[in-house]
Amino acid sequence: MRQLGTRRASLSASLKIGDHQGRRRTLEEEAVHIPFAQDSLVKQWSSMQNVAEGNEESETPIQRNKYLLNINVGGKSFQIACKVLAQYPITRLGKLALYTDPAKKMQLCDDYLVQKNEYFFDRDPSVFHYIFHFYRSGVLWVMDEMCPSNFVEEIEYWGIHLKYSQRCCRILFEEKQDELNEYLKIEKELEAELEPLDSGNKFDGKFLGGFRKMIWNLIENPYSSVPAKIIAVMSSFFVLISIVGMTLSTVEEMKNKTGKMWMEQMEMICAIFFTSEYLMRLISSSSFKIFLRAAFNAIDLVAILPFYVQLLFENLDEADTLYHEELHKVENVSKLGKVLKLIKLMRIFRILKLARHSTGLRAFSFTMRQCYQQVCCLLLFIAMGVFTFSALIHSVEHDVPGTDFTSIPCAWWWAAVSLSTVGYGDTVPDTILGRMVAFVCISFGIILNGMPISILYNKFSDYYAKLKAHELSQSQQLSRRVHLKERVLRKLSECWRADPRYHR
Repeated sequence: MRQLGTRRASLSASLKIGDHQGRRRTLEEEAVHIPFAQDSLVKQWSSMQNVAEGNEESETPIQRNKYLLNINVGGKSFQIACKVLAQYPITRLGKLALYTDPAKKMQLCDDYLVQKNEYFFDRDPSVFHYIFHFYRSGVLWVMDEMCPSNFVEEIEYWGIHLKYSQRCCRILFEEKQDELNEYLKIEKELEAELEPLDSGNKFDGKFLGGFRKMIWNLIENPYSSVPAKIIAVMSSFFVLISIVGMTLSTVEEMKNKTGKMWMEQMEMICAIFFTSEYLMRLISSSSFKIFLRAAFNAIDLVAILPFYVQLLFENLDEADTLYHEELHKVENVSKLGKVLKLIKLMRIFRILKLARHSTGLRAFSFTMRQCYQQVCCLLLFIAMGVFTFSALIHSVEHDVPGTDFTSIPCAWWWAAVSLSTVGYGDTVPDTILGRMVAFVCISFGIILNGMPISILYNKFSDYYAKLKAHELSQSQQLSRRVHLKERVLRKLSECWRADPRYHR
């Protein structure tokens, strides 16, 4: 076996075959002794430099070591014993050390430098230090400052599984990865929540695409122009007017003929506006199926249906009263009156239309959707507390004369009020033991109600801030497009300068 010459520091500063006395290590010593590459003595890889070095060193014979694998990762050189790599045959470098076919080896790397017998990988060298340490020690290090997605992508490229890391590090890394995935999921859903403001390009190439896009901007994107903002304000104004009108219609002073006439006219105007708004949204919709599945559109439909159903039932009512001689027709009139009251009550759902233009309501709805597991768990605990404490209070109070806790279902109301810490006082225990049960019930309700408040508040604040930031960016774009005051002043100054009397 011929003796290898001394290699330069730029190729591998940390590995020299043989010590300073010229004594050559055995194969077993070389397999154990695998030092790290020193960053201060490693030069960046350059293809032009390799050509120049190849011309200079063409006279000297190329010395190779079949027991070592030369690797260049992102410009930094490493040397690993093939015996060590062969211990992990399913990894990329393990396959590179075991394969004898040059074509298969070229499929594993990005490039190959013949002059130095060096395999090049266009990967992150900072992460490869941990891969290098894994082959040296058999343990994969995981650092907290690393991006989980980037680290997982790198180790998957090198064919190394996360199971080779320590259990404590792996648990912390998986928790951090789950937090990142949850954050990305919420960001994606927030973008979907704001999608109507960014989907105006769906009308390209469709029938009357330009006209429908113009209507869509007026109805769905209040920050596209000043008329769109005015329509959004008018929509909220008519919702409030409708709710106020429905409230005043129940007042005794407004039930006279004049008051009813004003309330009916107000309701008709609001219904006409809501109907026009719904039809404009229907016309400007890019997909009829998506339009029907949208929650806001369902709310708009519920907002206008009571008016037309009320007209239909009133006409039926008038037709039946003309022929009320028969008893069954009179009964039908009374049934229609009850249904008509229920239909009028559905107008209260119009207030949900404010969520379309209210950032706070949208953030609250998004928070409830994201925290549905915590909310369901809270409702489960409340139900368990209601059943438990109602059974306890009934067992200690049912023998008291004149008690209200005659059965467990009768005690449900008391348990629910006590757990919510409202305490109406309409039903109270009389015995000392019953009051002790009531104290435990109230204490449990305080603890139970305080648990999810911090979680819900933090999430609501976060979602509200993100929605508000997006709304602010949209309003800034609108203000940059408008600038009415600056435009008027500029036009007046131009007209003033164009006047001949100004030059005199």
